[in-house]
Amino acid sequence: MYEWIEAFRAADDTQSAFPNPNLFAREGSGGLPLDAAHVIRESHAHLQAAIEAAQVRQSIITRAANAALQETEQQQVTRQVLAGVGNNPAAGGFAASGAHLQRQARHHHPDPTDPRFQTKGWKAAVKHASIPTAVHDAELKRNIEIGLPGASSLEDKTIPTFSRGELPHFAGINTFLKAPFEEDVRNVGNYDVTCLGVPFDGGCTYRAGTRFGPQGIRRISALYTPYNYEMGVDLREQMTMCDAGDVFTIPANIEKSFDQISNAVGHVFSSGSFPLILGGDHSIGFPTVRGIAACTSKKIGIIHVDRHADIQEKDLDERMHTTPYFHATNIPNVPATNLVQIGIGGWQVPRPAVEHIVGRRTNVFTMDDVEELGIPKVAEMALERAWDGADAVYMSYDIDSLEAAFVPGTGWPEPGGLLPREALKLVGLVAAEGLCGLEIVEVSPPYDVSDITSLMALRIAVDVMGSMVANGKMGAHKHIIDKEFVPF
Repeated sequence: MYEWIEAFRAADDTQSAFPNPNLFAREGSGGLPLDAAHVIRESHAHLQAAIEAAQVRQSIITRAANAALQETEQQQVTRQVLAGVGNNPAAGGFAASGAHLQRQARHHHPDPTDPRFQTKGWKAAVKHASIPTAVHDAELKRNIEIGLPGASSLEDKTIPTFSRGELPHFAGINTFLKAPFEEDVRNVGNYDVTCLGVPFDGGCTYRAGTRFGPQGIRRISALYTPYNYEMGVDLREQMTMCDAGDVFTIPANIEKSFDQISNAVGHVFSSGSFPLILGGDHSIGFPTVRGIAACTSKKIGIIHVDRHADIQEKDLDERMHTTPYFHATNIPNVPATNLVQIGIGGWQVPRPAVEHIVGRRTNVFTMDDVEELGIPKVAEMALERAWDGADAVYMSYDIDSLEAAFVPGTGWPEPGGLLPREALKLVGLVAAEGLCGLEIVEVSPPYDVSDITSLMALRIAVDVMGSMVANGKMGAHKHIIDKEFVPF
């Protein structure tokens, strides 16, 4: 409405319609009369201008009045909605207003609640009612039993005296997503997912600190609930998960640490539980895959998201974090042709690694490929190649695959990587086909800012699990377990 008032004020300042007296005298001529026809023409022009100005003012007044009326009705609608009247004509709601209905009919955007035009946001809200709450309800009851009833002054009787369960987010013991800590790892087979940390950075060739990655990711995981609105998934209700703690790594010995890691992952996988692995530097990519491959005779493909190729044979004379996929693809049932690497590029790809890409005929997508093809197409092609002749696919996600601005807490940041939404879209599409394990590596909390790198790693993990649950793929890896795991 206010723009019309301002326009009216401007129009009101329009030059008067009366002829200028100077029109009747020539400048410097002593005031002699002008030609009569000329005077008539000038007067007629000014009279016409006056009529047009009056019409403009009348139009502005009318439109301002309509705007004021519309604003008043909108305020009335808002008050009715807040009062719970809504669009109930019987209750005096706004649907009873003919003027409002006329304006509503002119809107070209459909009603998002109309089944023909439902948005994903509305569908997600409707789906919420179908998600069970039984596990949460039981958890609240148990919290009161083991945490003691809260003070009598509390109105919410589900709050215990001692913090137990999900709330409050700033309290409690930081397991992953506050999942139960399974101290006896012989019981991990009772859970769909087992989270295990691998606090190892002995394979770092630049900035260390990834040994604190599992702690950082677990700490920020207290921020999340197990429910995702867009997916319509509640991990607490639709799967089971435990946190088995960390692998006992040997900081001064890479090979002994590798054996420890393979034993831990092999134990979890052979139990039937899905291994969710929190690294750690990327050197662990070899022993994690080795642990899974030792439990099956089936072929395993790998989807590796990274800015670095990580496929040279040695670095600094050891099997460092630049080498895991040279050694992983030496395992007989992990063919190099089923290795797909996404996001590779920049100024940190060693030339010896490139030779092995060509020699082993692996599959590489650079960030240019991602930009030109788009995430859905890259995911489609990656899945096709990783699954070609394979019976399961493992995902290794290096956090430095993201644009460096979003993940400062990593050892080898490289600008030009994936954006967060691209990364989440990618892992969601890949996980929708099912995975046999997931590792997230190269999170280095000492270099992080406000935990944003740890938070991104957490989001990758929960989105993968959410996608697998939503698509009925949780537990699909169990069919490839056909060998007894023999520890290294």
